[in-house]
Amino acid sequence: MLGVLHARTSAWVNRLDNRPGRQIWHNFWETRLTFQRSYLTRLQYVHENPVRHGLVPVAAQYPWCSASWFMRTASASQIKNLGKLKSDRIMVRDEFKPVWEGFERS
Repeated sequence: MLGVLHARTSAWVNRLDNRPGRQIWHNFWETRLTFQRSYLTRLQYVHENPVRHGLVPVAAQYPWCSASWFMRTASASQIKNLGKLKSDRIMVRDEFKPVWEGFERS
């Protein structure tokens, strides 16, 4: 099912951007998380990914991330506790390099 989803969404995004053949889901893998702390640490990692790559100074400013939604809907203690988690020790292969072609970097 995921293979079909990835193939179809990749083709759709590439048509939107007029970039046939570009790899969209090339760096995807599935991990089963069984502990709440593992889930929350990875949530923190995902939220901070746009910051780590220099796309935005604050995670909530990245429009394609749940960080801004989380900041609006979570309780103050949830936000504080998530912020305490150290996601820098998560070992994830990440070869992403932002492409600014056609986009203004702010």
